[in-house]
Amino acid sequence: MIKISVCIGSACHLKGSYNVINSIQKEIEKNELADKVSINGTFCTGNCGSKGVAVLVDNNYYGVEPSKVEEFFNDVIMKMV
Repeated sequence: MIKISVCIGSACHLKGSYNVINSIQKEIEKNELADKVSINGTFCTGNCGSKGVAVLVDNNYYGVEPSKVEEFFNDVIMKMV
């Protein structure tokens, strides 16, 4: 199972973490991957200075902008499935 953790700390909240979570959930549903991908929110990951929202995928860090979730999902998650 691929584990996705999205930071919901103050800095990431302001950058749109809830939009990132909702968009990733939609991508999971659209691609019928609920049995292969899990997503959860997490408190500060310590990557506050990054461009975009801090997202951890199986302990690998990514900075994801809300407008680029589909691109992130296709480039990272779909290649892991």
